Amino acid sequence: MKDSKCLVSCVQAGLGYDNKPILENFNFEVYQGDYVCVAGENGSGKSTLIKTILGLIKPVSGHVELHDTLKNGAVGYLPQQTQVQKHFPASVMEVVMSGFLNSMKGRPYFKAVERKRAVRNLDRMEILNLRNQCYGELSGGQQQRVLLARALCAAEKILVLDEPVTGLDPAAAASLYSILQDLNKEGMAIVMVTHDLRNAVTRAGKILHINEGGYFYGTITEYMESDYSKIFI
Repeated sequence: MKDSKCLVSCVQAGLGYDNKPILENFNFEVYQGDYVCVAGENGSGKSTLIKTILGLIKPVSGHVELHDTLKNGAVGYLPQQTQVQKHFPASVMEVVMSGFLNSMKGRPYFKAVERKRAVRNLDRMEILNLRNQCYGELSGGQQQRVLLARALCAAEKILVLDEPVTGLDPAAAASLYSILQDLNKEGMAIVMVTHDLRNAVTRAGKILHINEGGYFYGTITEYMESDYSKIFI
C-alpha cells in the first residue's frame, strides 16, 4: 500500500462467503487517526466487513489491502461479549497478555517488554489494581476495559470494536466512549460497529452505513444530509 497513512483499502470489493457477496462494488478506506462508526441492519454485512479487515475471510471479488504493519495480525479487536466470555475463569493479567498470542508465532513464553506493555495498558484503562482478580468477577464496564487493554496489546495502529457498549449501563458506556476518544486523539484509528448512532454522530469523524446491499460512507456532515441518516436518526 503506497500511502503510509492508509491502513485499510477496499476497492470495488465484493464481501461475502462461498463466492456469494453480501456487499458488492464496495469502496472503503481507513486512514491512521480515523474514527469510523459502522451501522446497519443485522445481516447487512457489518460482521463480514470486520472479518475481512481482520483477515479471517478473503473478498469474493475486487481488492482488499491492509497496510504492511497490519498483515501480521496487528489489529486490536474487541468482539461482542458472550455469556461464556463474561464468566471466563482467568485473571485479568492473563486475559490482557493473551493479546500478544497472535504475534508470538509459536514462542512459548512472554517477553519482558510484552509484560511491561500489558501493565501500561492496564494502567491506561485505570484497572491496574485489578490485575490479579478473576475476570469473571468483574462488572461489565470493568470487563470491557480489560478487553480493550487486551486489544491494545495486539494493536499497532487500529482498533476494531463490535458493539462495545452493549449491556453496559450509561455511566460505563460514557466512560468507554471517553477512553476511545482519547485513544483516537493519540492517533489510533477506530472502526466501531454500533447501533448507538446518536452517540456516534457526536464522536466519530466518519459513518459507514450499510443497508440492503447498498451503503453510505462519508463524514458526519455528509451523513446527516443523506437519506441514510433518516433510517436511524
